[in-house]
Amino acid sequence: MNSSASGFLSSLIWWLFFLYLLLWPQMQYKGLQMARAKLLQQLSSKRSSTVITMIHRQESIGLFGIPFYKFISIEDSEEVLRAIRMAPKDRPIDLIIHTPGGLVLAATQIAKALHDHPAETRVIVPHYAMSGGTLIALAANKIIMDPHAVLGPVDPQLGQYPAPSILRAVEKKGPEKADDQTLILADVAEKAIRQVRNFVYSLLKDRYGEEKARELAQILTEGRWTHDYPITFEHAEELGLHVESEVPPEVYALMELYKQPMKQRGTVEFMPYPQKAENSK
Repeated sequence: MNSSASGFLSSLIWWLFFLYLLLWPQMQYKGLQMARAKLLQQLSSKRSSTVITMIHRQESIGLFGIPFYKFISIEDSEEVLRAIRMAPKDRPIDLIIHTPGGLVLAATQIAKALHDHPAETRVIVPHYAMSGGTLIALAANKIIMDPHAVLGPVDPQLGQYPAPSILRAVEKKGPEKADDQTLILADVAEKAIRQVRNFVYSLLKDRYGEEKARELAQILTEGRWTHDYPITFEHAEELGLHVESEVPPEVYALMELYKQPMKQRGTVEFMPYPQKAENSK
């Protein structure tokens, strides 16, 4: 083989290797999408419902597997609203949520659409639905949580500061000692809390009664806890929320198809207990 042919072959191998690096993440992601669609179809048939997912995890789907981070966005609300609108009016909806939260506007739109669906609505939380995710969960007829899943407070956040904390800072310092910017923030914070509280009340009053709905709306928006405070299944029951713990096994299998990208350090692995070996004794 002459040098020019050898050079061409070497160049071809490098180009094929580059194309492999470029296309493999996309091919892998396409396979995941097909596996997810199959599981969703199985779950829909089993529960006789329209199944919708809003799962926000870090996924390696870009060039060379560069991770993307997800939160509740306007794009999410557009997609979920379209799915709810296309769902048969006499068919229940199961909305699987896994999210740290996101835009109040987007979460409010989804919650309102879910609340207005004529048939039964169920939000399924396999791991966590914080902030805006909790707001959406409150709109459902049932919240189905894993026994170790968590919800969270829905107090509004203004930038890096919780709205209730802004009001408390002004109250402690005194309005006369606060600068104009802080006073403006306090005014916006007060409006934001009132708006979210009224919306939560509107979601809950039909199912919980007016008095209980006002109580829950107050508790969840007043800044009683930090914004990332985990409301466990037991705590949700104590608060009086309608929660159940029978998460369908297909939901856990579905979450396995939303794997985190490979980490440089630290990971979790486990070996399932060998049941067959035990049964053979």
